[in-house]
Amino acid sequence: MKRLLSGNEAFARGAYEYGIRVASGYPGTPSTEILENLALYREVYSEWSPNEKVALEVAAGAAMTGVRAMATMKHVGLNVASDPLMTCSYTGVEGGLVIVVCDDPGMHSSQNEQDSRNYARFAKIPLLEPSDSNEAKRFVGIALDISERFDTPVMLRSTTRISHSKGVVEISEQRYSSKSPRWERKPEKYLMIPLYARKRRLLMEKRLESLTRYSNSMSENRTILRDRSLGIITSSISYEYSEEVFPEASILKLGMSYPYPDELIISFAREVKAVLVLEELDPFITEHVKALGILPLGDGFLPRTGELNPDILMELGEKLNLRGSVSIPAGSIPGIGGKNGKSVLPPIPPRPPVLCPGCPHRSVFYLLKQHKAVVVGDIGCYSLGGLKPLDSIDSIICMGAGVSAAMGVAKSGIDRPVVGIVGDSTFFHSGITGLLDIGYNRGNLTIIVLDNRVTAMTGHQEHPGTGRTLRGEDTFSASIERFGSAAGIERIRVFDPYDMEETKKVLKEEIGADEPVLLISRRQCILKSREGSRKTYTVSSDRCKACGLCMGLGCPALEKTEGGKKEWKAQINSTLCTGCGMCAAVCSFEAIEG
Repeated sequence: MKRLLSGNEAFARGAYEYGIRVASGYPGTPSTEILENLALYREVYSEWSPNEKVALEVAAGAAMTGVRAMATMKHVGLNVASDPLMTCSYTGVEGGLVIVVCDDPGMHSSQNEQDSRNYARFAKIPLLEPSDSNEAKRFVGIALDISERFDTPVMLRSTTRISHSKGVVEISEQRYSSKSPRWERKPEKYLMIPLYARKRRLLMEKRLESLTRYSNSMSENRTILRDRSLGIITSSISYEYSEEVFPEASILKLGMSYPYPDELIISFAREVKAVLVLEELDPFITEHVKALGILPLGDGFLPRTGELNPDILMELGEKLNLRGSVSIPAGSIPGIGGKNGKSVLPPIPPRPPVLCPGCPHRSVFYLLKQHKAVVVGDIGCYSLGGLKPLDSIDSIICMGAGVSAAMGVAKSGIDRPVVGIVGDSTFFHSGITGLLDIGYNRGNLTIIVLDNRVTAMTGHQEHPGTGRTLRGEDTFSASIERFGSAAGIERIRVFDPYDMEETKKVLKEEIGADEPVLLISRRQCILKSREGSRKTYTVSSDRCKACGLCMGLGCPALEKTEGGKKEWKAQINSTLCTGCGMCAAVCSFEAIEG
């Protein structure tokens, strides 16, 4: 049977078909939909973990009992999970353990751009790279087989294009019956004290030698011989682009790109006159090919930032005079190929990111500007509070740094109040330990948890504070206030951000206090619940003075009428207005009515 699936849907289907029994992760684009789809298969236990480190540890624990397990995350999540990753490479597994990592070349929704392939080499574990949805599903099974055969975790790396693009996938019923869990005590394997870890380190090196021999013979590392004047070594989505742009060239497609298949690479290079390595981001394959004594074409021509695309490869083909191998000569397709083969279609107008109409975070950012505080932000939709017109966040580093980096700013001795901003899901992910540091080391700063009762930015996933699991089961709801008390914070207040006067009063009284303060701004995400939508608002053009105060909220529902600099008036788009009332609260002339 065939179905049209995205790469993430295919990863989930593969997990089901190949007998994954326990799956864990933390939502992060472009990986989120893997677990959301896997949770639909009730035979698999799936969970949103508080963070990626916990997720990998849950999956590793399950694999120790002999069942097959999977952990999913985006590239920056692998940074969080790197601690257990390195040791899991030592211990190995009992049941198969697959770590699906989704990179985000081009930073479509990420704070940085990194190439997770380097982690596979760092941890000395096998790396598989599917190039389409069908391979995404199949490679789950291959990864599990490799994991169990070689006693190792396996990294399965995706990218945004593979995770979110759809393709035809061959599906079937479950191919593997999950084993019943059992526990066999093996301290020399799993108890990583130095005495045992030193022995496991030697075994890890022997395993790497065996995996290298395997990579030279496995079917997913395959040679496609065509025109011998050009040979392309490639993997992942770059393979698809290579087939599109250089259809006559010979190709060495690496489905398992680490350990490097040296014999296969050397043999391929001998078959062709020139070698070109095509890959996204770091020269992960390129540098190794050069180390083998093979000098690839175009070294330095490929960008090391952003996504590859056919236009870039066509331009590369022209620079290297590979026109005979290029599938779309410059200007050959009316309306698509323009000068130098680049698109001449009109560009899509940009849509600047903005907080949603009625977002409960808006009032906090709007009012923070009045306090001249240093505001340290965090990762989430509230990161948009750093953009104009709200313009209220000074720094963003990574998840949890909205708490701990703010503590560092406060401890620097700076003569300004310090505010740390974190969301509820991010608080449970990695903010708790930072709050404990503040309580223990008596930081004089204010932490604001923007609690909208959901993991909003990645699509409204559950977390430990929502009272629901990924599988839709009721559970306890973790209390931010009680965590604050346990961390030694005595000054804790909860407020409603839709009440502008209360919000203003709370911020005024608490920012700059001479003790640590925990503030919780609590209203459910407007997209999750329309509890703030009681009515829509309108503007009286007679009373509107075009002062621009309401425009400072940055609400998409607020618009300007046509007119010159002095003639415009505010107006409200009734289709976007959610009735939160913030605009009416800031208007000095009572021109906004509900």
